[in-house]
Amino acid sequence: MINYSNHILYKTEELLEVADNRYKITVQVAQRAKRRKYEDIDIVDDYKIKPVIRAILEMVDEITQPEIIAD
Repeated sequence: MINYSNHILYKTEELLEVADNRYKITVQVAQRAKRRKYEDIDIVDDYKIKPVIRAILEMVDEITQPEIIAD
């Protein structure tokens, strides 16, 4: 559990480092998490990962690895 927590903290810091505006990125994470919370209401597989954590992980991957989205 500690290793997973460190991974999340590392990814959050990575997201904040590449962001031009910390307030704007925080609002974007919150909006995505809120949207995902209601979109994934029927999905039971990832109930352990909170929407805000999932949003952070997705956003950092999108920003740092744009080739993921290009495919």
